[in-house]
Amino acid sequence: MRGVAMHEMVIHSRRSPIRTLTGVQIAATGSYLPANVVKNEDLAALGFDADWIVQRTGIRERRVAPPEMSTSDMAVCAAQRAMDQAGVTGKDIDLVILGTFTPDLPMPASACLIQDRLGTSGPAFDLQAACAGFIYSMITGMQFVATGASKLALIIGADTNTREANPADKKTYPLFGDGAGAVLLSAEGAAEKSITFTVGADGSGEQLLCKKMGGSRIPHSCEGLQENLHYLQMNGRPVFKWAIRLIEDTIRDVLSHSNLSLDDIDMFFMHQANVRIIDAAAGNLGIAPEKVPVNLDRYGNTSAASIPILLDEATRNNRIQSGDRIMLTGFGAGLAWGTVMLEW
Repeated sequence: MRGVAMHEMVIHSRRSPIRTLTGVQIAATGSYLPANVVKNEDLAALGFDADWIVQRTGIRERRVAPPEMSTSDMAVCAAQRAMDQAGVTGKDIDLVILGTFTPDLPMPASACLIQDRLGTSGPAFDLQAACAGFIYSMITGMQFVATGASKLALIIGADTNTREANPADKKTYPLFGDGAGAVLLSAEGAAEKSITFTVGADGSGEQLLCKKMGGSRIPHSCEGLQENLHYLQMNGRPVFKWAIRLIEDTIRDVLSHSNLSLDDIDMFFMHQANVRIIDAAAGNLGIAPEKVPVNLDRYGNTSAASIPILLDEATRNNRIQSGDRIMLTGFGAGLAWGTVMLEW
């Protein structure tokens, strides 16, 4: 316990600066979830505790991609739906960024495969920040658009998590689901709109949430496979406590920098990792539950896809109106995090 407490103190001390961008906005959203629904009761037949899953996480079911479906397949579907909403084609898009830790291949980047299928031009690359991958990717894309280096940027968060979790790990495997979400970023009509954000990382938390095998430190090997080093590993308790504090601190920091209060924000979109994290952070901040949408009960933790999926659902259900201020908060392995406030 002493090691955990000391580590949490290190994480808590690393506050990141607040930055502001102007002249960019989200122009469209899209998402995709595989059709295959796996309920807690289905996992119970394999020896999992269905009641424990709900009580500890809030998850009741998740989507699982079929064997023939890859991360880029889901990403293309989500991207196409965003493009259809905006009335554009691949020829209109000049930047593709994919936030993922589950690419189709170690190389080339899955964003290049997406670019080829959609017919876009310009740069295409993957950005790996685990569950914070979408926020990192969106902020990166916003800087391209705000500086004029991109006119219409496609930002995607997509992960095939169920292939990275150990089916024998009763506490970790039920948490994850597969999916993809996408947004289009544009400068058109956004001259007066500003985005305030903070992004940060603390590599001292490496061992709290990681996948040990597959890199240059521990290349793939038969011995590693036998030790299950190819699966993600998570120390849930310290991550849980860190995430709650992280959400509270970054939201307060962004609001303070903007001279705004919680009442000035219309919706809060938090990474869908665990309903207890979301409820605790929102409760401690005093945010009304109706301002904090949740869908992890249906999809589980979809990693980099969770925030854009949530955004797409909200826009298609008319829960976000033009002029609304919204807050997005992502966090995950790295440890990495980001909170963004923007005007719709």
